[in-house]
Amino acid sequence: MKSDEGEFTMSVHSVRKYLAPWGKSEDILEFVESSATVELAALRLSVEPARIAKTISFYFSTDSAILVITAGDKRIDNAKFKSAFGIKPKMLSADDVLRFTGHAVGGVCPFDNPPEAKVYADLSLKRFSTVFPACGNSNSAIELTCDELYSISGALGWVDVCKEG
Repeated sequence: MKSDEGEFTMSVHSVRKYLAPWGKSEDILEFVESSATVELAALRLSVEPARIAKTISFYFSTDSAILVITAGDKRIDNAKFKSAFGIKPKMLSADDVLRFTGHAVGGVCPFDNPPEAKVYADLSLKRFSTVFPACGNSNSAIELTCDELYSISGALGWVDVCKEG
């Protein structure tokens, strides 16, 4: 759903409600300009791109997804992913992103996802004291510690599925 301000979706409202029990609903940062990519988010936040906690969505089955939160400078290692999850990584199509995650492309985040979306956190995040995941639309972010991100997202485990270097 769009508002008069442009690409503002109801998803950020649901994420705000989702974050309320942790006292974080008012910590969401919203931008006039897009923060839909790692580079744009880093620019909006004045941080290095690696500190952007991107949420990458993959098919797990025909009706469920795996969401992996990684550092902004990392890429998925196919062999490590297959070893961790027992399947070859296949990213969700743009059409399936909203259906499987509840968020549109550019705003996929580890919060307020359908129960069929299983969230995992990659170890690449642990080198930072705080990171910045999106909050449900392409103009939002929040600063969290890795421990906060892990617990608030309901992550099912820490994984090592990114390429080295």
